[in-house]
Amino acid sequence: MKRRVVIVGGGLAGMAAALRVLDAGDQPVLVEGRPQLGGRATSFRDPRTGELLDNCQHVVMGCCTNLLDFYDRIGVGDLIEWHPETYWANPPHEPDVMRPGPLPAPAHFSLSFARMRFLDLRSKRAIARAMLRMIRIGRAGRAGWTDRTFLEFLEETGQTPEAIDLFWRVVVVSACNLDLDEVGASFALQVFQEGFLAHRFASSMGLARVALSELYDPFEEHLRAHGGELQLSTNALAISWDGRRVTGVVTKDGVLEGAAVIAAVPFERLARLCSESLVAADPRLQKLDRMETSPILGVHLFFDATVMELPHLVLPGRDTHWFFNKGVDEQGRQHLHAVISAATDWMALDQTEILERVMRDLTWALPAARGLEPIGHRAIKEKRATFRAGAGVDRIRPPVRAGLGVENLLLAGDWCDTGWPATMEGAVRSGYLAGAEASGGVAGVPDLPVSAGGRLLGL
Repeated sequence: MKRRVVIVGGGLAGMAAALRVLDAGDQPVLVEGRPQLGGRATSFRDPRTGELLDNCQHVVMGCCTNLLDFYDRIGVGDLIEWHPETYWANPPHEPDVMRPGPLPAPAHFSLSFARMRFLDLRSKRAIARAMLRMIRIGRAGRAGWTDRTFLEFLEETGQTPEAIDLFWRVVVVSACNLDLDEVGASFALQVFQEGFLAHRFASSMGLARVALSELYDPFEEHLRAHGGELQLSTNALAISWDGRRVTGVVTKDGVLEGAAVIAAVPFERLARLCSESLVAADPRLQKLDRMETSPILGVHLFFDATVMELPHLVLPGRDTHWFFNKGVDEQGRQHLHAVISAATDWMALDQTEILERVMRDLTWALPAARGLEPIGHRAIKEKRATFRAGAGVDRIRPPVRAGLGVENLLLAGDWCDTGWPATMEGAVRSGYLAGAEASGGVAGVPDLPVSAGGRLLGL
């Protein structure tokens, strides 16, 4: 007999959970308060221009095995465009390129890294020394850095100020959405160990060819075709609780009953859905008020001429961290998307001030853009973009399943204890695990295998 599992939240975690519930032969009922799926990784129609804009630029990497599995499951894997190389601005010279070479992992970037010109030889040696340390401590060794910041790791490995400012900061802030003196070292170490050193394909960057919201259209068809239910524009008001088990989700139309409930919403939203007695019964819910968020700023720019030929560009040492080339439309307008992570200092700025700062970075990185003005722009502030991945936060991140608590209440979201920082991969991992716990079945997808060289060196 099919069991009914109610899932609150139509972001990546909720959608992934629904797939796992379907796999087990049960019926997922997915409830989402917005009129579209995707959560924070989605798009919206700009009411001023009619443009379909991503709320922020989201990237998939080769190491994101669960997210890639999710895309393949709903039939959109071919909409991801892959880039094995990364371009680093170095004006007035052409951008430096970091790409895998003929050597096996973890040495596959050695040759292109040695040729990069924006770093001096002393800084390159320091970076190589830190990378070797990361390899030798392995995945088990990074657990010892849970309560320390990544800046402490960099200082312990003798990094130069130039290496810290031009290399480490832009990579870590972009990946973890927190600056070096705050981010937990274990998160940053994972980014390099699993995202750059373990496998040749791990660091390849995938960008969607379509707006993010369009990636999820096939999911809705898949869900309904296999007996699932989707309720958009339906706000969950509370999680129903009888003193022993959760029994469903309360909406304005009544109670959606279920054998289990998966809460796949942000932690601050979950706290509002739970009664005091439910919180008292489940230790996972008692530390939600200790978790914090970190913002991201995305800025869409439109030009009536081609400003940038590259697919993307990293800006070392600048306030703006990335520019992404979103293409040229039929009218010849180029669309660029600027991204500023850990953007706390930007949140108080207005649209004009944001544009001025971003344009300063664009004309620095691309001298050909000097003298050009955008014909349109839109800054999007994601004030609660990710959980704050500070040192020691893993001690308060709740597990997906209950140890001592309410057994049929599962949690999902990138803020749960997935072993990953705040990423789409972490969200899907949590959803797969929650769906499997609710209905039985296989939880996740294996990681990329560590290369022979990496295993030999201890990674």
